[in-house]
Amino acid sequence: MSAWLPTAPCTPRACVEAPAGATARAVPRGVLRLTGVVLLLLAGIVLSPFGARVPASLVRRWCRWTVRAAGVRVRVTGAAAPTGGLLLVANHVSWLDIPLLAAVRPARMLAKTEVRRWPVAGPLAARGGTLFIDRDRLRSLPDTVARIARALREGSAVAAFPEGSTWCGRAQGTYRRAVFQAALDAGVPVQPVRIRYRLTGGTTTTAPAFVGDDTLLASLWRVVTARGLVAEVEVRAPIPPGTHTDRRSLAGAAQPQETAAPAWTHTVLVA
Repeated sequence: MSAWLPTAPCTPRACVEAPAGATARAVPRGVLRLTGVVLLLLAGIVLSPFGARVPASLVRRWCRWTVRAAGVRVRVTGAAAPTGGLLLVANHVSWLDIPLLAAVRPARMLAKTEVRRWPVAGPLAARGGTLFIDRDRLRSLPDTVARIARALREGSAVAAFPEGSTWCGRAQGTYRRAVFQAALDAGVPVQPVRIRYRLTGGTTTTAPAFVGDDTLLASLWRVVTARGLVAEVEVRAPIPPGTHTDRRSLAGAAQPQETAAPAWTHTVLVA
């Protein structure tokens, strides 16, 4: 296992709770929501060849509609994302994080090569300009950093999940530093984003988590059959270029410090 292949201790059995309202009555609701998500994804596939000609405002709305179609309410707070080259970074809990981050600002996603083989989502990601990482080949890391920096210099926004793995939301991993080197090389700001999932009453929930050996279909079904899911997206102020001289300090400044439980405690409890 390489340093570029971090893993989280979270597993569906140990961390993921049954969604609220997941009863027999939830099946029709889940089918209806799933149909809405599929229709919006198909619309995205149809529009994807037009690429940059699609207005950013429409892309943001489409991302919100997709999350809302799954039955998840979205609350976005904080600073507006600047224009020009920008590195967007966020903690990683669920596949929902991807449209939520794009709702902040449409960006080229940074994703593992396995995503390219996902049905529907894989081809859509490739058409959308996703930058794929081969995490099994550490030697390819410098070239990946150079490609990210080139995209940033050209004025693109690049979105990344520096933890390198999904966590259930009750704890978090350490931000890996490599992607921050691209922002330093390109001289662009970094915009930190914090994503949380709660129930309507404010209680933290792990139902949307996509962790361990969980399948995308199982995670999707948990989301669409749940009631009262809320995604909170906190957009923090961008970190201007030049305020940090090395990637370690830049990664530390970008990572949210508050956690529901210390990561080491969470690891022991899961184990």
